[in-house]
Amino acid sequence: QVQLVESGGGLVQAGGSLRLSCAASGSIRSINAMGWYRQAPGKQRDLVATITSAGTTSYADSLEGRFTISRDNAKNTVYLQMNSLKSEDTAVYYCNAHTWSARGPLDYWGQGTQVTVSS
Repeated sequence: QVQLVESGGGLVQAGGSLRLSCAASGSIRSINAMGWYRQAPGKQRDLVATITSAGTTSYADSLEGRFTISRDNAKNTVYLQMNSLKSEDTAVYYCNAHTWSARGPLDYWGQGTQVTVSS
């Protein structure tokens, strides 16, 4: 199993920045990729960004280059740097770990961290 603990959310004014962190523990070697998703009230959970174990990144097109995902393998931590925040970025942000084992693929989720952008 993999445990994920997120931190770094909070309240920020539009145009500001935040950095989210997600620390992974447990069966780290089974992780193929990690990512961030977000869910606004009344909406579905959407992909924000992912990073593979090889360091390949991908982003939602709507972000317009404002967010950057990165990882520190020594700390088993993934980060999401969010710049030029907009009110529409307000959501609960969830960390995800996609794993593969003999049982097949399995996703793990953190508890979520609230990001609120005031206009």
